[in-house]
Amino acid sequence: MVSYKRLNPENVQFSGALLSEEHHRPAQEDVAVPQPDSTSLLPRRLSCSITKVVLILGSLLLVLFGGWLLHTIYWLRTTSVQAHRPPPPAPGQALGPVLQADINDTVTAARSKACSAIPESWRFDCYPEKAVVVTQELCEARSCCFIPASGSTRGRSRKNGIPWCFYPPDFPSYSLVSSKDTSMGLKGTLVKDVKTYYPGDILTLEMEIRHETDTRLRVRITDPSSSRFEVPLSVPTATKKAENPEYVVELSKQPFGLVVKRKSTGTVLLNTTVAPLFYADQFLQFSTVLPSRFIYGLGEHRSTFLHDVQWNTLTMWARDVPPTEQTNLYGVHPFYLAMEDGGDAHGFFLLNSNAMDVALQPGPALTWRTIGGILDFYVFLGPDPGSVVQQYVEVIGQPAMPIYWALGYHLCRWGYKTSNATWEVVKRMRNYGIPQDVQWNDIDYMDQAKDFTFDPMNFNTLPDLVRDLHAHNQTYVMMMDPGISSTQPEGSYWPFDEGLKRGVFIKDAEGKTLIGKVWPGLTAFPDFSDEATHEWWYENLQRFHEKVPFDGLWIDMNEPSNFLDGSTVGCPSNSLENPPYTPGVLGGLLRSKTVCASAQQKLSTHYNLHSLYGLMEAKATASALKRILAKRPFVISRSTFPSHGSYSGHWLGDNRSHWKDLYTSIAGMLTFNLLGIPLVGADICGFSEEPQEELCVRWTQLGAFYPFARNHNSLDMNPQDPTAFSPSARTAMKQALLLRYSFFPFLYTLFHHAHVKGHTVARPLMFEFPKDVKTYGIDSQFLWGRSLLVTPVLEPGVDYVDGYFPEGLWYDFYTGDSVSSKGEELRLSAPMDKINLHLRQGSIIPTQEPNVTLWISSGQPLHLVSALSDDGSASGDLFWDDGETIDTYETERYTYVAFNVSQNTMTSSVLHSDQEGSFLSIDSVSFYGVKQKPSAVLVNSQKFPFIYRDNQVLSVASLGLRLTQNFTISWM
Repeated sequence: MVSYKRLNPENVQFSGALLSEEHHRPAQEDVAVPQPDSTSLLPRRLSCSITKVVLILGSLLLVLFGGWLLHTIYWLRTTSVQAHRPPPPAPGQALGPVLQADINDTVTAARSKACSAIPESWRFDCYPEKAVVVTQELCEARSCCFIPASGSTRGRSRKNGIPWCFYPPDFPSYSLVSSKDTSMGLKGTLVKDVKTYYPGDILTLEMEIRHETDTRLRVRITDPSSSRFEVPLSVPTATKKAENPEYVVELSKQPFGLVVKRKSTGTVLLNTTVAPLFYADQFLQFSTVLPSRFIYGLGEHRSTFLHDVQWNTLTMWARDVPPTEQTNLYGVHPFYLAMEDGGDAHGFFLLNSNAMDVALQPGPALTWRTIGGILDFYVFLGPDPGSVVQQYVEVIGQPAMPIYWALGYHLCRWGYKTSNATWEVVKRMRNYGIPQDVQWNDIDYMDQAKDFTFDPMNFNTLPDLVRDLHAHNQTYVMMMDPGISSTQPEGSYWPFDEGLKRGVFIKDAEGKTLIGKVWPGLTAFPDFSDEATHEWWYENLQRFHEKVPFDGLWIDMNEPSNFLDGSTVGCPSNSLENPPYTPGVLGGLLRSKTVCASAQQKLSTHYNLHSLYGLMEAKATASALKRILAKRPFVISRSTFPSHGSYSGHWLGDNRSHWKDLYTSIAGMLTFNLLGIPLVGADICGFSEEPQEELCVRWTQLGAFYPFARNHNSLDMNPQDPTAFSPSARTAMKQALLLRYSFFPFLYTLFHHAHVKGHTVARPLMFEFPKDVKTYGIDSQFLWGRSLLVTPVLEPGVDYVDGYFPEGLWYDFYTGDSVSSKGEELRLSAPMDKINLHLRQGSIIPTQEPNVTLWISSGQPLHLVSALSDDGSASGDLFWDDGETIDTYETERYTYVAFNVSQNTMTSSVLHSDQEGSFLSIDSVSFYGVKQKPSAVLVNSQKFPFIYRDNQVLSVASLGLRLTQNFTISWM
């Protein structure tokens, strides 16, 4: 029997070595086969003796039994689909009904025993189709094992249960028949003799293993006889093989399998030998073990940050649907991060954009199941979680550095209804002194919901509103949908007329402009895979910007969303619309509430490009804004794909005003930081349903620590901006937003590290404490960078919150009071006007006096907060530039300063300086954890007044130190 569970030593080799031509048999085949007595095979004389008759009959039965046993062993070895059925009688052989039944029963028993030997948690689904109740007959027609799971009442488990139909150990798969070394690793040929149950089996494949860096391995499996769609993502091209890789690659020849181990620990990171490889025209599948049940990423889904591996299938296919559990949402991110024993971490990225299912099971194991493209995947070795993300974004693209005002407070709603009503909200925010940097409008600003227009009646003062915002150092963002209205008289709507003339719209299978339906009615959809569309998009935005000088764009409905299934005339009946296997997409069809899968785009069919639509629109939009504004572009997109962070941020979609949505927003924020899109947040207070005051206060406190902070609600709901609530609630919200603004220098520096180094901004605790397993499932708290712990209230009616504090010293941000934790949960006071913040030992963060806009507050002097470790050390830094010029780091137009505390002395080191940094000064410093009251404080060797409090906080004010000049502050 060929086992998919383990590799035998003689069937494993290092990838750097050439394969031997000798075919080794698995150890399970080395079985002594009993043979009948040789005398029974000699010619004999007939005899009427009863003894002889008995001997002859006995010998005959023994021969038959021996033949059956040999055939059974052959069946256990063979890779033929027919092998799963009882062997037929030999030609010319007539067996009695009793003997035939006995043999069939014995074979069935042997097979049943082999199937039963597979533990339930390691049963890989052989019948994953969602709309089928699988019977034994259907299952065995696929030559798979059929065992009803204990306690189940259905034909097979669906989303949360053990599959009834699963692969037997000898299911046919590929064999590695030859290989050769290459300058980057190894190439090999995979061959399969027998076709499986999905059509279009590709029987010969080419595998390439590329040792790209010491911590990055790439594997490509392709069809050498025919080109297939590949994701048009610009990835790094390594030209030199890694010299000291941290991984070991081993290969199984038959069945083919790939095993990747961490060299330092021997931990298996990838093992595809556990289930058969499929590679058909519209069905590609492989499985792997996971080193633990701690797996993250795999966006976009509404779930906890830590995924459930108890028979949990995550479907990926961009879809317009309010965040719902067990549903494919707006974005597609086939990347996961997995923790290993001991605190190491690794990542896996499948570069594929087709509809797919990712099935998790409690082995723990994972199955990738996609319906197009190729198998092109990366393994990232970390070894810590943060390094995994860094290595991932090195492949997909570093996040963009946001324009400074992107980090302020944004206010929006669907249903302002007029520009004057929008303006009144802005004025009320100013009157109450509540910080606001950006005002938005949803679709209601448009004339009949048409892009590049504004309602001449209800929004006639929109240009004036935007000019007023600019006069108050505020900015304006508006929604732009991809659907272009197609029903107006010819010559009356330039975007459609010109788009039709240039041929920029998606075509149907017959080459005609595909027409769907969105907010303006019947619409055409721009094909953003075509560079000509990018130019047309830019020209439209430029023309509109001359009328309404917007500062950024919100691109919505870009899955793309369609109120129809496919088009006004439906979709053709073909394999693109009805593939042999359809992943578990909402609606059951690829065209559900989007355009036809068979629609034609410049680069390929929509079948291949669908989940890339939002990314391609974001890329076109960011490029257009750079040309129009000559500043860093601000784009927020709903649909996303790997590399999206290079062009756009993301909000978490049409959430609800529920406490559960408040909680799940943290998991969404952490997941997108892990996926390389750090500029992310949820609609503060919730988008749909009526807002509750207590919920909105707590959500504003949490939202103040989203990297992207926007309050947004839906049509015909009560207002939920801070001015709409009681004085006490309004005050609490104002305090939370002022707190956010005070952290701007720190937050801006975190985004610099995200842009340059691929760091996360909002960070799960386990990233900083990977050896503390208690942190692995925490998604009710998070960190900003490595330093600031945020513990929000997520439940109604409480004035406290329980938070976990990893081992070490933690300081209350507001008071400097210290907490020494051994890794424990603590109850914290949390009245309605407070969100708990704690500084981690060893950190220094820069803050500023906040104001109503970042333009004002970013010019205020700095205050440095140092949270000392037990040994009195701490470190931090500050990145500063003009906040809006493109590529300031790349062109060296920035200031960067490092701060350190050691042996009772703080030093600043100006590592790079620019004019913008010279405008900033450092006015005050606080040191948390100074164990004894100093006798004196020296600033640049000059005595300076200070304050020392009983909670071991040392403060020095009125310093007037220039940021761009090195300084020292010491105490004795």
